[in-house]
Amino acid sequence: MTKEFNRDYWEKVLSELKLEGRHFINGKYRTSASGETFTRVRPMDGKPGAVLARGNAADIDVAVAAGRAAFESGVWRKKDPLDKKKIMLRWAELIRANGEELAMLETLDVGKPIMASLNVDVRLCADGIQFYAEMVDKMYDEIAPTGPSARALVRKVPIGVVGCITPWNYPMIIDAWKLGPSIAAGNSVVLKPAEQSSLSAIRLAELAFEAGLPAGVLNVVTGYGEETGKPLALHMDVDMIAFTGSTEVGKLIMGYAAQSNVKRVALELGGKSPLVVFADADLDAAAVAVAWGCFYNSGETCHASTRLIVQRSVQDQLIEKIKAVTKSDIALKHPLDPSAQIGALIEEAHMKKVLAMIAAGEKEGARRVFGAEQVMGETGGYYISPGVFVDMTNDMSLAREEIFGPVLAAIPFDTEEQALAIANDTIYGLAGAIFTKDMDRAHRFSETLHAGTVWINTYDMSNFATPFGGFKQSGFGRDRSVHAVDKYCDYKTIWQQFG
Repeated sequence: MTKEFNRDYWEKVLSELKLEGRHFINGKYRTSASGETFTRVRPMDGKPGAVLARGNAADIDVAVAAGRAAFESGVWRKKDPLDKKKIMLRWAELIRANGEELAMLETLDVGKPIMASLNVDVRLCADGIQFYAEMVDKMYDEIAPTGPSARALVRKVPIGVVGCITPWNYPMIIDAWKLGPSIAAGNSVVLKPAEQSSLSAIRLAELAFEAGLPAGVLNVVTGYGEETGKPLALHMDVDMIAFTGSTEVGKLIMGYAAQSNVKRVALELGGKSPLVVFADADLDAAAVAVAWGCFYNSGETCHASTRLIVQRSVQDQLIEKIKAVTKSDIALKHPLDPSAQIGALIEEAHMKKVLAMIAAGEKEGARRVFGAEQVMGETGGYYISPGVFVDMTNDMSLAREEIFGPVLAAIPFDTEEQALAIANDTIYGLAGAIFTKDMDRAHRFSETLHAGTVWINTYDMSNFATPFGGFKQSGFGRDRSVHAVDKYCDYKTIWQQFG
């Protein structure tokens, strides 16, 4: 029997929800060393939400020590691969079994629609842990070619203690992108979630422990970036930092690594992704891709298609189609409404920042076609309607800065050469797309577009088999795919000489 989801059902789930806001360190919940807490405000209605431990360097020290002790003891690192696989598969199943609770924690924290949290974020989190669980007993070492008097083993070994710092826009998904490969590789992890979105991370760690992951292998410390993220990145006993977030903070992370122990760094940073539409394209398909690519998750997506680069002759026609798709298919509603397609922005300060960027864009000459306005103010939450601006050039702020809101900048072009120049004229290189029926052009363009992922006649399609990450100031290193495991490992050569 299919469960009938409605607003009353989700309100009941919310009313019965247990909000655990303490750190999870060495298999146990802990208050912060200082005893301090902070309260998370709910994006959906502006009301007080969870009370969370306010971590600091002392809490990071305890978590790193737990991770180091677990790593050195070999309690996880030396465990039989098949046993590790079974534990991680059990973890994935527990995520699925507790899906409604995790979805509500996510929606409560970040304001995304509850059905998106359940059907997308929870599902992809569990799928990610399962993907790397299934790799654990399939990772081989090598024997290098030598002469007959020697044998050279090339071993892929875990790094040690990995610090993971994750963002607030897709907390569970990106946690899985980092926890899955780093733990599968045999490392211990200290996870510092964004202060806006800690609840699901704490619960994921508890479920991992329940599945059989030994104490100390996964630790979660909550708190503000300056007070917890910075000490983690500076810690002399942390061997690597894997960070997803803004380019600005990514640069700080690199500096902290250099100032401390030259720890390894992997960064997935900002984006300003171009979606290029030629006049011969299927404009209906392009309109759907543009609207969903830009407005999904209220535009709070690092690879959102926020720059529409469209051939001038079809610009007006395409904009009208985007407007129609947005109005008919992308419902902005309260996040607990099961029919909502997009919900609230993360917090009031971010909403004000997006509105200020919109105002600055209009002052520069961008013309609003529809939307991009604060709405649903009566809820007390933080909502901006999807919107489109035209009369744009690529030097305008709305075309250059990562707005992280539901705002599309449309920039016209006349020739393929112009389109490519505009698309590549950005400090970012996370993703991009081209829509055309000319496959020679499609492949020529995709090869010369500077981005880690390029889609042809679609947008935001992927699976765990494909790596994700950026070029230029969108960072380096890859999440997802078998390649993600490599960044959490070192190669060790063991040379044996005979005679």
